[in-house]
Amino acid sequence: MKNKFLLLGIALASLTACKTASAPQLVNVKTQKNISINNELKNDEEFVKFIEPYKQKLDKEMNQKISHTSVDLTKQGDNSNLGNLLADYTFEGGNEWIKAHLKQNVDAALINIGGIRTTIGKGDILLKNVFEVMPFENEVVIVKMKGADLQGLFEYYAKTQVNNPVSHLYIETKNGQVIKSLINGKTVDPAKDYYIATSDYLALGGDNMKFFAKGESIATGIKMRDLFIDYFKRSPEVVVNSDVRLNFIGKK
Repeated sequence: MKNKFLLLGIALASLTACKTASAPQLVNVKTQKNISINNELKNDEEFVKFIEPYKQKLDKEMNQKISHTSVDLTKQGDNSNLGNLLADYTFEGGNEWIKAHLKQNVDAALINIGGIRTTIGKGDILLKNVFEVMPFENEVVIVKMKGADLQGLFEYYAKTQVNNPVSHLYIETKNGQVIKSLINGKTVDPAKDYYIATSDYLALGGDNMKFFAKGESIATGIKMRDLFIDYFKRSPEVVVNSDVRLNFIGKK
């Protein structure tokens, strides 16, 4: 269809070019007024009136309390309390799913710090806070990997030294080299199959996590944000985990 329109345009242009040039025609051009979008621009009252009931309902839902924290939940540092918490939620949610569907256990979890978009202040945790922290539609994916292929994961952390949160993993590096790596407190068995809970974004190689390509991705259909909301609701008072999971010795 595009080719037909292109040929028609060329034909019309050719016919026009063959005609004798005529005197230029003057066209009346009306100057239009620019409308600036600022505080002086009035609302469409009918539209505002129409959406108000929906806005009130949404505000009421978003402002509902789902949990509480006695400390600020932040994403700063190599073992941030919010990062550790959400990595643990990813581990627990992935573990529940795989037990029910595949009769297996998740061995560890890994999420990216960039996916945590903001922090949560001390006090009541509202539903809207979780939407602000996780505004994306990412889903939980479980990647089945051979122990021998997990070396790529550890080397990724040694190279980048980025504080991407982990759960049930301990990674210690020095001068860009891995000097200690544990899953559930144990050294990795190269011949064993391991199940790592993560996001679909990372499982597909996001944030340059190409090591996941060596594994088999298992979709759960669980939205990460829904999972986080569910686990916040399960804990009236958030229990913060600030244990050391990433230890970058000599990090600048």
